[in-house]
Amino acid sequence: MRIALHSEIRDGAIDDYRTNHATIPDALAATFARIGIHDWTIWRSGRRLFHLVECDDWDAAVAALADDPADHAWQADIGRFVELFRDADGDEGTAPLEQIWDLRAQVS
Repeated sequence: MRIALHSEIRDGAIDDYRTNHATIPDALAATFARIGIHDWTIWRSGRRLFHLVECDDWDAAVAALADDPADHAWQADIGRFVELFRDADGDEGTAPLEQIWDLRAQVS
């Protein structure tokens, strides 16, 4: 499955976020592989970040991350730069964004 997320960077933190997020810790990459997260790409527009995540089951992955020490350490580090996540309605929250259209689905 593929999901999208939206987060916002704190004012003035873009360069630090970019530097710190250039690579993730090996332990976190191993966790992602173990829980079925196969790819995660992030794009930026101003302070807004858009994440595209390819995974087996997003809800199961989130549940597995809740108790994962590698993710806890990563969130404590990278969280210094992230102001918040927004849901599909633009409210604060970590629910995936609503998919509006998919070319593959249309042409298949």
